[in-house]
Amino acid sequence: MKILVLNCGSSSIKYQLFNMADHHVVAKGGIEKLGMKGSFLKHKHEDGRQIVFEGEILDHKGGIEYILGILTSEKYGCLKSLEEIDAVGHRVVHGGEFFSSSEFITHEVIDALVKCTDLAPLHNPPNLKGIYAMEELIPGIPQVGVFDTAFHQTMDPVAYMYGIPYVLYKKYGIRRYGFHGTSHRYVTKRACEILGRDYETQRIISCHLGNGASIAAVKNGKSVDTSMGFTPLEGLIMGTRCGDLDVGAVTYIMEKEEIGLKTASTLFNKHSGVLGLTGISSDMREVEDAATEGNERAKLALEMYDYKIKKYIGSYIAAMGGADILIFTGGIGENADTTRHGVTKEMEFLGIQIDEDKNWGSRGKEKVISKDGSPITVMVVPTDEEMMIALDTEKIVRENVKS
Repeated sequence: MKILVLNCGSSSIKYQLFNMADHHVVAKGGIEKLGMKGSFLKHKHEDGRQIVFEGEILDHKGGIEYILGILTSEKYGCLKSLEEIDAVGHRVVHGGEFFSSSEFITHEVIDALVKCTDLAPLHNPPNLKGIYAMEELIPGIPQVGVFDTAFHQTMDPVAYMYGIPYVLYKKYGIRRYGFHGTSHRYVTKRACEILGRDYETQRIISCHLGNGASIAAVKNGKSVDTSMGFTPLEGLIMGTRCGDLDVGAVTYIMEKEEIGLKTASTLFNKHSGVLGLTGISSDMREVEDAATEGNERAKLALEMYDYKIKKYIGSYIAAMGGADILIFTGGIGENADTTRHGVTKEMEFLGIQIDEDKNWGSRGKEKVISKDGSPITVMVVPTDEEMMIALDTEKIVRENVKS
């Protein structure tokens, strides 16, 4: 079975084509600046060939048509025809309370996703455009939606409810949803595979640290808490997002700066976090360089970043009555040994005993970085959300499509 995985953003489309016979990536790439001047497509074949196509790509349908054309082209492609694509898996950001697992896409599923648009106005519309485009370009092809929020639907109300009038939850669905669920699900399962442990007996803390960042507490195979909330803004300090912030501070800033809702949203989502604290960059590598050169704001931002992660880890150990595995993943979690050091130092009393020789220089590879005999096994596990989407798609299509 060959599966095309699509991740449609507002101005981008990422794709990977999987051969599920041996789970390898046949081709991958992405379109950037969709609908804007200077749009382009980067394509990489499994044999290492890479090509960049520049041209006007106006919308998602046109972009996906372009991708399908590249995949089947005689010169750059890897398919003889579109009939070789057996199914399409879509990354969908928000499934609300409708979906607690990945779903075979039907008209009823699409209707539910439309209802979730208010919860993710920047993400769900382009996700839906990808689904609509595939319906038109390859009519009848099986499609599966894999939702960022689904993994966290196992949380109890005590973890997902906010201390606001209950009527607002019932009326507008205001609650903690959590995100990065596909990543947290992949790395927690993969960690247990590596260690040879039963996934449904482990207490795992998964730290997905990238420009967007979240932590999940996974107990006996189920998400019981996560740091992101109603939106991806809550929780950790991120590249450009502020993370946890007193609502009173929000209204105070809006009043003093005389700004409206849209401007405030942009301020806290796009101009805060590490970027806002340092005034330098949202890229942790650049911030670390500045800190090394003596920039005090950069030093403060790094300390705050690590401190917030440490607090969440401690709270989740308390919430689960202990922990067995601590995972670092995402671009920063997989590659920044300084971040892992800063987060785990002085946490031996909780059972986190890092081996600095194993930690330093460990970048982007599956690896145990805790000391032998550490009560909590600390690991680096590179995430692979696309593979998780492909695996879900394969399973669901086999269950729903008659041969």
